[in-house]
Amino acid sequence: MSDPFLWLADRAAFGLLGLTPGSHLGDAVHFFVEDTVKIFVLMSAIIFLMGLFRSVVSPHRVRAVLAGRSRGASYVMAVGLGAVTPFCSCSSVPLFIGFLEGGVPVGATMAFLIASPMINEVAVVLLGVLLGWPVAALYVVTGLAVGVFGGWLADRTGFERHVEAFVWTIRMGAETEIPGETGLRARLAFAASETRSIVGRVWLYVLVGVGLGAGLHGFVPEDFVLRVAGPDNPLAVPLAVVLGIPLYSNATGIIPVAEALLGKGMPVGTVLALMMSTVAISLPEFVILRRVVTVPGLVRFAIFLGLAFTAVGVAFNLILS
Repeated sequence: MSDPFLWLADRAAFGLLGLTPGSHLGDAVHFFVEDTVKIFVLMSAIIFLMGLFRSVVSPHRVRAVLAGRSRGASYVMAVGLGAVTPFCSCSSVPLFIGFLEGGVPVGATMAFLIASPMINEVAVVLLGVLLGWPVAALYVVTGLAVGVFGGWLADRTGFERHVEAFVWTIRMGAETEIPGETGLRARLAFAASETRSIVGRVWLYVLVGVGLGAGLHGFVPEDFVLRVAGPDNPLAVPLAVVLGIPLYSNATGIIPVAEALLGKGMPVGTVLALMMSTVAISLPEFVILRRVVTVPGLVRFAIFLGLAFTAVGVAFNLILS
């Protein structure tokens, strides 16, 4: 048995349910079972390992590393830390306040906010396993580049004037650390708690994402996908970016959709643009950030991300065509 996930999907879809291989419903159910089990197993294992990492690297330490650095170094360090520290969108406001209060430039703060939701260890591993490591590498490199450029642009255009006045005077409250001892047992308990907490928050997004991917995989004709979002449509990439905004998902939930779209023949650049838009230009994230950033600032931020993701998608479609 070379692939246990494929074996389980075969038994569930074609054995237990008696569906016909090659049928629309059979292919959709097979896709759903295989990807759901695979994603939850991989996600739980990776989150547990990163929980051990987070037991050492707290938001306070992230802020301390970034404070006092040169602007160029702070951008690079910010996107790197954003990629390896899986802080969720609900952490945006305290992190934003804490970074600025700790002396981190606005540009580095924005670079971190761009990179953190887009690039995380779960998404990268799942991308590599499900879509191939070249696609995962493309996603990571472009995400880091967008974060660095976004941070630089925020400083160059004086984005700090769009930060609400109270942010400059407020003090960040006590930060969550591991309670009690910090030995191996405490860190393992913390990692297990993080795994339960994060999986508990994202499981529905995963199921919805896999369900959408299964529907696309089993029922949407390839010629329709290619006609709407194929290489012959010059508006395919910006349409993908706009479509991604209301979809709202984390990086884990959108990967099965991306897998199905790639299987239908959608170009890699268009899929990357959709993924980035869905993850980084989410309405809930912007609602949270509205507490600390003015409306004009949020509009500028959204326009920058939309243009950047469109440029990334177009560029990769041209390079890989």
